[in-house]
Amino acid sequence: MLQILHADDHLVAINKPAGLLVHRSQLDAHEEVFALQLLRDQLGRSVWPVHRLDKGTSGLLLFALSSEMASELGLAFEQGRVSKRYLALVRGWPARDEGLIDHALAKDPERASAGQTLLPARTAWQCLARVEWPVSSDARFSSTRAALLECRPQTGRRHQIRRHLKHMAHPILGDATHGKGPLNRAVAGYLGLQRLWLHAAELQLQHPADGRRLEIKAPCGPEWAALRERGLWLEPDAGLRT
Repeated sequence: MLQILHADDHLVAINKPAGLLVHRSQLDAHEEVFALQLLRDQLGRSVWPVHRLDKGTSGLLLFALSSEMASELGLAFEQGRVSKRYLALVRGWPARDEGLIDHALAKDPERASAGQTLLPARTAWQCLARVEWPVSSDARFSSTRAALLECRPQTGRRHQIRRHLKHMAHPILGDATHGKGPLNRAVAGYLGLQRLWLHAAELQLQHPADGRRLEIKAPCGPEWAALRERGLWLEPDAGLRT
């Protein structure tokens, strides 16, 4: 059963676990279970996804209960009227405590950027915590530094947070596309689990049906407790409620 965070006559928000696809994709043609299918069966009615999360990303995922509401919500995302907050565990320690990544991105991250139109993309970030672990994937270093970042994308490009954090030389741990395989495997062994350490923690938006302000939060799953157990100090409001 999927964890339902909010439900009304027009939309439903769930807490998607890492490793679950939103819907069928040619990129993972072997997968047979999807969030769309599970929620439809759980509610006993049709649902429409209005945005996407990567398969490896956990957290808040919004569905509409009609095609009309899906169109309205999709437009709100497209026009930047939805505020999003993510948590990301990254390699290294940022030199500053906060910043704004303003770096244009190609529309399709699956293709070479050369020849593609670059689209404006901005992500605000803040460092919540830093840690150093006795993990080595490179003979030059005996330990690994990691940081927990809060990321607030101001635009909605595909894989934006993952690509932006790579651009600032702090890729998300567990990111097989934008990170380093040996380090990802070493950290996975140290934490006792392997995943993309990215979580969609919160959405704020105006409800299309009645105009009320919605603030929906998705608590992190129990696997994030491994970070506490490995010495990652967290602010009380970091959103890690396990």
